[in-house]
Amino acid sequence: MVIATIADQITRTIEGVGHTLTAPFSDPVIRLGVTGLSRAGKTVFITSLVANLMDRGRMPQLEAAASGSIRTAYLQPQPDDTVPRFAYETYLTQLTAPDPSWPQGTRQISELRISLRVQPSGLLSGLSGPRTVHIDIVDYPGEWLLDLGLLDQTYAEWSTAALDRAKGRPGGDHYAALAAGVDPTVALDEPQAQVLAERFTAHLKEAREAGFSDCSPGRFLLPGDLAGSPVLTFAPLPDARYPRGSLGREFERRFESYKRNVVRPFFQDHFAKIDRQIVLVDVLGAIHAGPAALDDLRNAMARILGAFRPGRNAFLTRIFQGRRVEKILFAATKADHLHHSQHPQLTAITQALLREAKDRADFAGAQTAAMSIAALRTTVEETVDHKDGPLDVVRGRLRDTNKQAAFYPGKLPDDPAHLLAPAREGSDKWLDADYSIMNFAPAPLTRKPGDGPPHIRLDKAAQFLFGDRL
Repeated sequence: MVIATIADQITRTIEGVGHTLTAPFSDPVIRLGVTGLSRAGKTVFITSLVANLMDRGRMPQLEAAASGSIRTAYLQPQPDDTVPRFAYETYLTQLTAPDPSWPQGTRQISELRISLRVQPSGLLSGLSGPRTVHIDIVDYPGEWLLDLGLLDQTYAEWSTAALDRAKGRPGGDHYAALAAGVDPTVALDEPQAQVLAERFTAHLKEAREAGFSDCSPGRFLLPGDLAGSPVLTFAPLPDARYPRGSLGREFERRFESYKRNVVRPFFQDHFAKIDRQIVLVDVLGAIHAGPAALDDLRNAMARILGAFRPGRNAFLTRIFQGRRVEKILFAATKADHLHHSQHPQLTAITQALLREAKDRADFAGAQTAAMSIAALRTTVEETVDHKDGPLDVVRGRLRDTNKQAAFYPGKLPDDPAHLLAPAREGSDKWLDADYSIMNFAPAPLTRKPGDGPPHIRLDKAAQFLFGDRL
């Protein structure tokens, strides 16, 4: 196994060197990773980004679009024939139909290549013709992200952490009681193993629905073609010395198999090849779920970012160390659920929430930024009369009833510590405020020729992520 791992690493290094040496003589390629936990809006972000790169009328903060340097944009086959294509046309049709609807969330890895024909700017622009820049967008289920943190854990360490996280969460105490009544040193009984795995999976699903972020292993929630396989039939057990042939020893073996056969290939084949990264975060959803969910999101994002290899993709660095993430954008989604007067507070909370992870990335040499965005704007802003004075609200079409409604989620604090401190202290609820959230449906669109779907700061996000390469 060690020899195979070393051989695999050598092969990948040779492939990376070959790519690096030929890159200066071919069209530049930017591999953009789109990550985020469940319901953060990855599918909508990619769809709207591509649509707004094709029709750039709403992209004034993308400098190459505003200056006219981008002559044209077009889709073409992706370079990896083994990865499903991102269903851009299907999703765009759903979002722009007369009665629009949200597309289904990400359930598998997919990829899409958009190519931009760009006229170089500057003093030498007249001496060279347009060049092509390819952007390969890689999308994958957010539920798989936290699995990257398992690579550095033993089964005993993971079991202890998983049982500790389960305390107080929906279904967690029930599973913990079930696990406490199991003797992990007894001989393996497959029906018992399946029951434990099913109960633990049920707990993860309940916790996710309640707004918690750290619900790993991710494939338990989206198993795909691995459903029912032994590699997904394990669960955390109390720490003990597991004799050969015991339930605990078999769960330990399956945990290591999960890392080796599921997590590591995903990391090596997709995650480790990213140049630029956007991390979508549903901060408003976590705030609405309460202090425990917000602190869980903070911990989850810190663990996720620990798996990145941030740093500058200098020529020699890429030869000897492999590709590294040059830029990471932390984007709080659903900014259209707030009046623009509260967007600075949402951005400040996002920056504070991700401070630990961001500091590590900055230290490693990557450029990082945080902002509030809405990849598809679903609301309009209004000011309504209230007993305490004028109130800034947003109005949109409710997903459940299809009726128009004005919405005020609550005033976010100017100081993020007013939220993060209770979250760290384990408070059950916010002491001086209640924060609500609504599920808005996409609004019917009327677009001018040359305009993409309406958004909030999608152009600014694009400028940070790849504007320098255009």
